[in-house]
Amino acid sequence: MHSKTIAELGAAMQAGEFSSVELTRHFIERIERLNGDLNALITPTPDQALAEAEAADRVIRSGQAGPLTGIPLVQKDIFCTQGVKTSCGSRMLDSFISPYDATVVERLKQAGTVSLGKANMDEFAMGSSNETSYYGPVRNPWDQNRVPGGSSGGSAAAVAARIAVAGTGTDTGGSIRQPAALCGITGLKPTYGRVSRFGMIAFASSLDQAGPMTRSAEDAAMLLQAMAGFDSRDSTCADQPVPDYSATLNDSLRGLKIGLPREYFDAGLDSAVAASIDGAIGLYKQLGAEVVDISLPNTALAVPTYYVVAPAECSSNLSRFDGVRFGYRCEDPKDLEDLYKRSRGEGFGAEVKRRILIGTYALSAGYYDAYYLKAQKTRHLISDDFKRAFETVDVIMGPTTPTTAFALGEKTDDPVTMYLNDIYTIAANLAGLPGISIPVQPVNGLPVGLQIIGNYFTEGKLLNVAHRLQAETDWHLQTAEGFA
Repeated sequence: MHSKTIAELGAAMQAGEFSSVELTRHFIERIERLNGDLNALITPTPDQALAEAEAADRVIRSGQAGPLTGIPLVQKDIFCTQGVKTSCGSRMLDSFISPYDATVVERLKQAGTVSLGKANMDEFAMGSSNETSYYGPVRNPWDQNRVPGGSSGGSAAAVAARIAVAGTGTDTGGSIRQPAALCGITGLKPTYGRVSRFGMIAFASSLDQAGPMTRSAEDAAMLLQAMAGFDSRDSTCADQPVPDYSATLNDSLRGLKIGLPREYFDAGLDSAVAASIDGAIGLYKQLGAEVVDISLPNTALAVPTYYVVAPAECSSNLSRFDGVRFGYRCEDPKDLEDLYKRSRGEGFGAEVKRRILIGTYALSAGYYDAYYLKAQKTRHLISDDFKRAFETVDVIMGPTTPTTAFALGEKTDDPVTMYLNDIYTIAANLAGLPGISIPVQPVNGLPVGLQIIGNYFTEGKLLNVAHRLQAETDWHLQTAEGFA
């Protein structure tokens, strides 16, 4: 059962081959057997899952089932989930039981999905390897001595290991696409504002966006259909109509213009990864697409710009966790100052502290104009690069990451090297554009991701382009040894 797609599982349940309860029990058993080694889930919720599966079965028997009814998935532990611990991978929220559901959780519940639990993540979504979690690192199913990517590494590993059909993630600088690439699954970051951020614990509010993490583009289309749409509770949510993403999956790619930015194929890209990307682009040519060389000249500025903007916003968003209003409180504080210092010092991990310090410095008197304001101006330059590119091309393609998954601990002592792992993904967040990563030819037994970036609100086109490649290949169907 765990080898089937969402569409296949839905059809099988409606045909009476098995029930949602039987399917859910199958995944619960896999979680109990496999999660100990992977550490993909922080909080499994088997009892809740079985109750939701029973409700889904009643809907199926009534003939009112939708395409997601009875489908078991995991929620990244950044989404508030009523009655369930929502930790954000941090000691700061280790005891927080959410009193309400995030919009993403709410909408997927309404669609009839079954939640298997909360997925591990980098603390407050700050990280590129899923090694900053208070609950320990997640391990990549393809090689458990390697990272799964971050910050949505728990969801990526769960889907790759087939202990969940799908997962939710959030993408602030590549945190859906990068782990999707390193774990060999499909990960979609929608346009900023396409999916509500209500109930999603904020890291960097102008960059964060929720999206689906699945085996295939077809599955991602089905999940996004339920997640997307206007929400009055989120002032940044776009009031845009949501198209039928599944309806256009098989559209022809003849005449599609693919832009290849020369900056994405530089000396920093591993040669074997480059060859894998070139092979996939060759298949797109066979499908009738046209390749155009383009330039995104401000690409090199994306990482330094991001690491001013994101820490500044994180400094502001995380100021509420002070041991008084929200979050962990230290034992026996001597006075108010001691309460603040020790609560935050003990509650936050090293990477979160690093970014708070950077952000607070960038926003401080005398430095705001020199750093934060300049970064926002540079952000506009990066966005303008994309606007010019989309005047001549339909989509932009390139690698998702410069290398395959690296070893656990390899980059933890060198934050700058770790930050550069997101060099190809960050620009889309700064511009607010949608992007998707899909598996292509593996390198030395490890997954490689092809990134496809589209213009604003063209998620349907991205899913179409991704699906057409997946219809011709089986890279997205490959499973790590021991998890098939």
